Amino acid sequence: MKIAKITATTVTTAALALGVAACGSSETPAASSPSAAASASASGPKYAGKQLTFWRLGDSNPKAQAYTDQLVAEFEKQTGAKVKVEWIPWPQVNDKFTAAAAGGTGPDVTEIGNDQVPLWQSQEALEPISDIVSAGDQTQIPKNLMGLETIDGETYAVPWGGGTRAVLYRADWFKELKIDVPKTWDELIAAAKKIQAKKGKDVDGFAFNGGSDANHLLGALAWTAGGDYAVKEGDKWVGKLTDPAFKAGFAQYTSLVTDGLSSKSRLTQNTIDIRTRFSNNKVGMYLTASWDLAAIDEESKGKLKGDKLAFFPLPSKDGGQAQAFLGGNDIAVWGSAKEKDAAKEFVKLASGKEWGDKYAAEGGLLPVYPDALAALASDPVQAPFAAAFAKAKAFPADPQWTEANETKAVLQNAARSVIEGKSSADDALAKADKELEDILNAS
Repeated sequence: MKIAKITATTVTTAALALGVAACGSSETPAASSPSAAASASASGPKYAGKQLTFWRLGDSNPKAQAYTDQLVAEFEKQTGAKVKVEWIPWPQVNDKFTAAAAGGTGPDVTEIGNDQVPLWQSQEALEPISDIVSAGDQTQIPKNLMGLETIDGETYAVPWGGGTRAVLYRADWFKELKIDVPKTWDELIAAAKKIQAKKGKDVDGFAFNGGSDANHLLGALAWTAGGDYAVKEGDKWVGKLTDPAFKAGFAQYTSLVTDGLSSKSRLTQNTIDIRTRFSNNKVGMYLTASWDLAAIDEESKGKLKGDKLAFFPLPSKDGGQAQAFLGGNDIAVWGSAKEKDAAKEFVKLASGKEWGDKYAAEGGLLPVYPDALAALASDPVQAPFAAAFAKAKAFPADPQWTEANETKAVLQNAARSVIEGKSSADDALAKADKELEDILNAS
């Protein structure tokens, strides 16, 4: 396996440097420059008769589907090529990418989580696209947003939209039960218990996430307590799971179940599972992003929307805002693409300012173009996400993180063993620490 050294600044630094954020935009995106449109149009005959496969990740909710249809229609109009879109649900993404990389198959263009770029680049599954970010609209994207995308001087994906997390809650329940928005962890726990007392024991007051994206919640609690998963010392990753600060965040995380705020019968639920229960009046609060709102509207048949729902920043134990996970989605050319030149044209169009800003707005993500970000900084509706984004942090920037986080589920297994009474927290974290080090240092 080829393991590459990540040479650019991390996404965490990008978040702090930008200092503004949200999860969507109400602005009308600026039009593409005439010269860019003319260039794409002129290349049309070259791609007539060609067909691309484009992987989009997640649920094909109405807004996301409409955006994709419009983007594809514009690309086909400009180039003469055809595009086949395939939607890959998030829980299946790792398996699909693994199979595609191993078999030399896959799409021509793919959406990809920014934290997965180092992994798939190390598998030689992504095509270098430095030429795209060195010309046109893409030169406006801050270079410090490309910390996970730029490896050994080459860029392998274009940032498409940023993401962070806040607590989604039933604002109508809070009003009915006279609950104030929590400002501390203890207030959050009290609110969760009051919801359960009034809405039933089968309702999760604050839902425990133990699935494939569990570390979005665990990481926020551990980072806020001053802990970290691992740090790089020279050429090696050194695990920090047994440090007192990480243990403190881990204890908060597992206490959501051991204190009865979330059921032991749902230890493996991920955000999608939680969202579905939320849509069916079985969850009072959970950590997520605003892109869940469209799916909740659909799953609840229009019953949950508008002022019935709201967000607040995850609070720290002693007050103030917890650190949030900073993620984002990119767009990339797959390494085994059959139509690489046409694929690059598609990525260039999709990640340009017009379609890039639209992607963020329609998907509930943070736009990567500075003017759109600046405009959102003063939007009061986006305040929880702006606050979370200002303190966001990324996972270890290593190709093996996906294996530790998703394939081996190192922390999820540790938490489960503690909650089920099979291990003490000290023993579970010591075992997880060694496993995490072994995975991150594998070559």
